[in-house]
Amino acid sequence: MCYYSDYVIETARAIYAHALTVFLTKKSIWLKAAQLEKSHGTRESQDALLRKAVTYRLQAEVLWLMGAKEKWLAGDVLAARAILQEAYAAIPNSEEIWIATFKLEFENHEPERARMLLAKARERGGTERVWMKSAIVERELGNLDEERKLLAEGLKGFPSFFKLWLMLVQLEEWLTHLEKAKEAYDSGLKHCSKSIPLWLSLANLEEKMNGLTKARAVLSMARKKNPQNPELWLAAVRAELRNGNKREADILMAKALQECSNSGILWAASIEMVPRPQRKTKSMDALKKCDHDPHVIAAMAKLLWLYRKVDKARTWLNRAVTLALDIGDFWALYYKFELQNGTDEDQKDVLKRCIAAEPKHGEKWKPISKAVENSHQPTEAILKKAVVALGKEESAAENNRQ
Repeated sequence: MCYYSDYVIETARAIYAHALTVFLTKKSIWLKAAQLEKSHGTRESQDALLRKAVTYRLQAEVLWLMGAKEKWLAGDVLAARAILQEAYAAIPNSEEIWIATFKLEFENHEPERARMLLAKARERGGTERVWMKSAIVERELGNLDEERKLLAEGLKGFPSFFKLWLMLVQLEEWLTHLEKAKEAYDSGLKHCSKSIPLWLSLANLEEKMNGLTKARAVLSMARKKNPQNPELWLAAVRAELRNGNKREADILMAKALQECSNSGILWAASIEMVPRPQRKTKSMDALKKCDHDPHVIAAMAKLLWLYRKVDKARTWLNRAVTLALDIGDFWALYYKFELQNGTDEDQKDVLKRCIAAEPKHGEKWKPISKAVENSHQPTEAILKKAVVALGKEESAAENNRQ
């Protein structure tokens, strides 16, 4: 079997090598050949291939970026920096190169280098991403006045970029300037009425400041402006559950599933809301509507786990992370499962795969990874914090059902 596998890899390598003699400037072939070396070759073979690739595709950002990232992952920051400098010389107006260079310096604790790069990018007419990254640097360094100044300037140029508004309201909330936060929400939603994160954040603030009634009003207005949005319906359901209104939550979930009948996140939530004896039936209904949705698959895995069907639960969890590599919550659930039910090897395998996937999204994952105190934490640390967050959520949900 090993010989066969080696033969297949060598055959693929030979096919790519021949293809590249015919299509020297075909970026997609260079990329696939590089990915083959990443998976089955050595760092040296991948590096050699990427160095060759950029001689033929000098303007291909993705090839330069891949080469720099691999050097960084190997711990060779100087080599990664050198590649990005070459890339900048080849493509001086590439914002992707600017951002990658900033990230390299920022993640390697060189804030002054990062600042200088972003200042130059802003002078060159940087886009909204440059302004956002600039504000993030100041937030991490604790320069809140400078952060506010950059956000204000950025919003003058990019008033419809909701992430800048979201950062501004988060800053005001953190400083407990709640009235200023509400003013920022009002301005932000005038420019970005389709931004679901802004609506959800405002609803959370209103619930904290003024209680459920105000939060309901915000979420109702949000749904009118953004019909058939599952996240807004789910937020409304959860607000009722947090306040002990199980009957109202059930009514809202029924309406939500009528309006968004193929929403995986709603079906997954509905499975967990019903009493245990009804969950099997509800899960069958969910699978009929969206059998390839990773949220439903993960909910099925949790149900099997609850019934101690360990092997089946593992299969469904593996399916969930395969369908949605980028959603960290599923990796956290899978890792939590293996910590309780798997061997050391099982746990190491999930951890290794999660690190390779580099998840960026997830309801629990994203706030943890974006928190200032976690900004330089590796994937493994974020994963373990997400496991703790899942445990707290499950305990709270169990209390709500009782």
